Amino acid sequence: MAAGPGHNQDQDPLTIGRNRPLVTKIKLLTAAALAIAFVAPASAQQTMTAQPARTSFDEAESRAIEEIVHDYLVTNPEVLLEVMDALETKRSAQQLASQKKAIADTGPALFETPEGTALGNPDGDVTVVEFFDYNCSFCRKAMADMDALIETDSDVRFILKEIPVLGPPSVGAATVSLAFRELAPEKYAEFHRILLGARGVADEAKALAVAEDFGISEEQLRPMMESPAVKAALQEADQLANSLAINGTPSYVIADKVLPGAVGMADLAATVANVRKCGSANC
Repeated sequence: MAAGPGHNQDQDPLTIGRNRPLVTKIKLLTAAALAIAFVAPASAQQTMTAQPARTSFDEAESRAIEEIVHDYLVTNPEVLLEVMDALETKRSAQQLASQKKAIADTGPALFETPEGTALGNPDGDVTVVEFFDYNCSFCRKAMADMDALIETDSDVRFILKEIPVLGPPSVGAATVSLAFRELAPEKYAEFHRILLGARGVADEAKALAVAEDFGISEEQLRPMMESPAVKAALQEADQLANSLAINGTPSYVIADKVLPGAVGMADLAATVANVRKCGSANC
């Protein structure tokens, strides 16, 4: 499944996708280099009789090999695509293996949340973990995917990891949110939906105002905002994200796979179905 759109802490989301032609060119150039690396020795071997193996060629031989490779690739340009596809397949397999190991190494903390704060079915057979930021516009749009998945699948357990990667306002909103979660866990899911769905910048003041609507005052929240529990929750989520190479939001973890970006409800549901079918996100 292709990665969906999302906010990256190092990249303006408005520029995502604009560099794809350049990326394609780079991939093709890489493929060409690989093709030269593989085809050139074979071509050179065809031009030589039984001689001791050599690790270098003189200038004339190098030019001859380059001409052979050039002519071959011009005549058979599909080789470049084949090499590129093979490289992508290999990289994808390596990435999946790396993700599985990283997820396994994180231990149970990745799939844990305080009692009463899981969305959907708290005893669900498949857990979806979402890393999000309250100021991520893609996260706001993806909230509908979460709600649709929960509504259509009564056995999904959905938990949230707050990683405020978009600056001080996000840190303020997340701090209030986690303090609210400690004081009123049974109201956390609805608090989350309202704060994430609100227009404008989400910051400490806006989060406090939302909490006030739920009957939780700033006076109640302020000590908890400065508590070791809230600081530890923020630090733990950040460490989990780092260990999984997650640097953008939203990002999901389902079983043994990381799904970066707002992949959409269909991909989330398909991955959940795979876990039930074979015990892995990829069957």
